[in-house]
Amino acid sequence: MDRFHIFVIRAIMGIVFAVVLSRFFYPDTQIIYVIALGVFLVGMAYFFEYLRTNKKNKQG
Repeated sequence: MDRFHIFVIRAIMGIVFAVVLSRFFYPDTQIIYVIALGVFLVGMAYFFEYLRTNKKNKQG
């Protein structure tokens, strides 16, 4: 898969998990906080991918 498809999948999964988590723990939260949580989740996915690939490059 190319990078765009990976981004789309991560964005969809981030939105889904953000909605589920926010509605489960904070049912009365505003939509802007749900969007912010989704952006945070997608950002963390890219951050951890960077750490994983950086660790692989240093080992071998």
